[in-house]
Amino acid sequence: MQKNLILSIQDQLKELTDKKFSKAYIVKFITPIIEYIVFSKQKKFLIAGSQGIGKSTLVKILQTSINFYYKKNVLCLSLDDYYLTKKERIVLSKKIHPLFLTRGVPGTHDLKKLEKNINSFEKGKYPIKLPIFNKLKDDRSKKIKTMRSKNDILLLEGWCCGCPSISQNYLFKSINNLEKYKDKNKKWRRLYNKKLKFEYANLFNRFSAIIYIKPPSFSKVVNWRLKQEKMMGRKNFNTNSMNKKQIEDFVQYYEKITKWMIKKMPLISDLTIFVDKNQKIKKIN
Repeated sequence: MQKNLILSIQDQLKELTDKKFSKAYIVKFITPIIEYIVFSKQKKFLIAGSQGIGKSTLVKILQTSINFYYKKNVLCLSLDDYYLTKKERIVLSKKIHPLFLTRGVPGTHDLKKLEKNINSFEKGKYPIKLPIFNKLKDDRSKKIKTMRSKNDILLLEGWCCGCPSISQNYLFKSINNLEKYKDKNKKWRRLYNKKLKFEYANLFNRFSAIIYIKPPSFSKVVNWRLKQEKMMGRKNFNTNSMNKKQIEDFVQYYEKITKWMIKKMPLISDLTIFVDKNQKIKKIN
């Protein structure tokens, strides 16, 4: 089985990333993650990491490998699919703060819908209807994904999954132009941090273990996110994808939490995956 599994992962990585990975690399870095999940007594795992770092790629490989080679069904949820609709975010931006119009930070997700889906997994109630978010249209899709088969393992991947609330000193320090000029009174960041401290913490605490993919620095995230945007545009034959300037502006919404996670997550994660500037794993702790 091990040989076939390695070859399968090699093929998947080539298809998903258009890069060739050696068998030695897979044995050293990918199969240990699979085995960590399969042989753990836990059933619910958070997979966290910055934008464009490769969370979705890893999750696809985990799901396929565990389903086929270990005969355990894996339900994969993406925090991104639970973003509020554009209409709902417009309401938030008018009632609470203009910056909540942009998806991303805690407070822009439909946690009730996500909690409902997690409840269904825990109780074994199927089918489970999952939302789909269209990033190119910046709105929830009318389509849904229906899961009919019972699952053994739940993976929730998301950019801020498991993140602890931010210290007041760092929260109030303006680290980019967005915070400096569009959140002068710090209302936006105080509100999303409050969400992180309570509602999101309650959600994350439902999970048994955290797997964190750590970038070498925040500066790499911008390049990875731009690459991701181009891939989405090509895949969907769409010209609405963001350019570099738009990406640089967009990631400012994520910057503070991402930098906080780079500092704090290795201290609290059950498994930390360190990646280099080329998005290749260099170490697992």
